[in-house]
Amino acid sequence: MAEEGKSLNFIEHIIENDLKEGFSKDELRFRFPPEPNGYLHIGHASSICLNFGLGEKYNAPVNLRFDDTNPAKEEQQFVDAIKRDVEWLGYQWDEERYASDYFDQLYQWAIELIKQGKAYVDSQTSEEIATQKGTPTTPGQESPFRNRTVEENLELFEQMKNGDFKEGEHVLRAKIDMKASNMLMRDPIMYRILHKAHHRTNNDWCIYPMYDWTHGESDYIEQVSHSFCTLEFAMHRELYEWFLDQVYTSSKVKPKQREFARRNLSHTVVSKRKLLRLVEEGVVNGWDDPRMPTISGLKRRGYTPESIKNFADTIGIAKRDNLIDVSLLEFHAREDLNKKAPRIMGVLDPLKIVITNYPENQEELLEAENNPEEEVLTFREVPFSRELYIEKEDFREEANRKFFRLKLGGEVRLKNAYIIKAEKAIKDDLGNVIEVHCTYDPLSKSGSGTPESQRKVKGTLHWVSIKHAIEVEVRQYDRLFTVAEPDRQGEKDFLEFINPESLKIIKGFIEPSVASAKEGDHFQFQRLGYFNIDPESNAEKLVFNKTVGLRDTWAKLDQ
Repeated sequence: MAEEGKSLNFIEHIIENDLKEGFSKDELRFRFPPEPNGYLHIGHASSICLNFGLGEKYNAPVNLRFDDTNPAKEEQQFVDAIKRDVEWLGYQWDEERYASDYFDQLYQWAIELIKQGKAYVDSQTSEEIATQKGTPTTPGQESPFRNRTVEENLELFEQMKNGDFKEGEHVLRAKIDMKASNMLMRDPIMYRILHKAHHRTNNDWCIYPMYDWTHGESDYIEQVSHSFCTLEFAMHRELYEWFLDQVYTSSKVKPKQREFARRNLSHTVVSKRKLLRLVEEGVVNGWDDPRMPTISGLKRRGYTPESIKNFADTIGIAKRDNLIDVSLLEFHAREDLNKKAPRIMGVLDPLKIVITNYPENQEELLEAENNPEEEVLTFREVPFSRELYIEKEDFREEANRKFFRLKLGGEVRLKNAYIIKAEKAIKDDLGNVIEVHCTYDPLSKSGSGTPESQRKVKGTLHWVSIKHAIEVEVRQYDRLFTVAEPDRQGEKDFLEFINPESLKIIKGFIEPSVASAKEGDHFQFQRLGYFNIDPESNAEKLVFNKTVGLRDTWAKLDQ
């Protein structure tokens, strides 16, 4: 079963051992069970890749199940976003399921537990229930309503279902053990009253099952063989097993819950509650803001499905939570985009260059390769003329020998074009350089084969022809927070660590070959980084998002 040449993670070892002990490969089934109360984030990506990756490895079905048991927070927009994200990552689920599909069955099973004396209606307040549960070092106390008769419990539960009570008046609890060392086993709540419309069942129900009651039973209904959760559910496994034991029959597969570690990402937050605050308080522009760690945000910023999947594969599956530096995710973006993104020239902080010995009305088309990583090289034509833009930082009036860009009296090569020499700097009234007059060597054209073209100069600059350049909006994104763990800074609110430089919107100029680019197209702006077309682009204005720079600019800052 195992792939040769690659060591198994502990999850794969569990499956392999089950198969060796006689579990049928045909009965393997996995699931990805998000709650539709927000957008998926990079942490979910690991779970998606784990479950769907196992499905691919073992040729087993994987369900997409929405654990939609809390109508107060769940919405159809989140369901739609989750489906889009999973599909964008390149995965296809076997069946689309919802916990709400099982409300009738869960209700009938709850009635059976009441009849067996294993569940009862508790009329205490939530505060009273919390108090009488005790502490990890002291046993809980039984509810004064724990020993209601079966008939009374059935009647009250029916009235709860019919909407005869207010929220909080009653709950249904499992009757297990108020002295259990695992506090989750101290008569956990199975149902609560909620007078809220559900995104699928509308107002059909006034009671909604709790996650612990729903999760394992849903796995059982779907015949999921292996149910993988993050470590915070490790203590829930005993309750998961107890609930399953109440309905399990030996003719069916009994799901097995196992836990793996969360992988937290530096310089961001992945709590849905905190992500919601970022959205609601206007810190970001929606769930798909390119600074967000949501899959939708990463997609909009220009990350590829392959870069995210490669990132998930690199960090792997572990048994201990840890913090992954965002630079690793950025590395995988560069690795993938380097192979795929066409190269173009764009100038984001323009300085005008005038080639004084180039004929005023002359222009020409120069050949430039699209991507040196291509197996079969392709080329495009780039217009060249007398007046160009280069980056301001690429020119100095005076510079030392280590400055290999343009300086007065010095030479550089213009990418795919000619060697130029800076002769004169034109300044404004404040002494700022606003224009540089240069001369060029007409025999030094790149690729022409002349001795002049093969002359070595140390600097090569990107540029755009002013006459042909397209003006674009460029959104330069940086890390959303200034510290690695913004939600672990003592008593301070995580919003105190928002990076004020996380978004800069500037005007730039690009070569005309990109005029017909469409939403989502990726490019490498040579010497600057990777960019893609934002959904807000239109025919009148192209909008580029900076995905990631060509190198990690935070590495030195973090030392």
